[in-house]
Amino acid sequence: MSMNVNLTPQLEELVRRKVATGMYNSASEVVRDALRLMEEQDQIRALRLEQLRTELQRGLDSGAGQAWDVAEVKQQLRARKANTKAAT
Repeated sequence: MSMNVNLTPQLEELVRRKVATGMYNSASEVVRDALRLMEEQDQIRALRLEQLRTELQRGLDSGAGQAWDVAEVKQQLRARKANTKAAT
């Protein structure tokens, strides 16, 4: 399939520079490689989104949250820290 694509002058220059490095033989190779990378990024995003949804569901399935007192948590942490220092 043949396709014509219009690029901004900045993207055109980027493609030219990539070809000039010798890493690519043509502008088509640059565009194909860029599209492959975009597809990989899309797949990574989809996996991360699915992972986030799974973690969210695990949180929802874990039950109702419990209220906690910030002052009490700080006190417990300070006591744990003091016990750790006393043990050394």
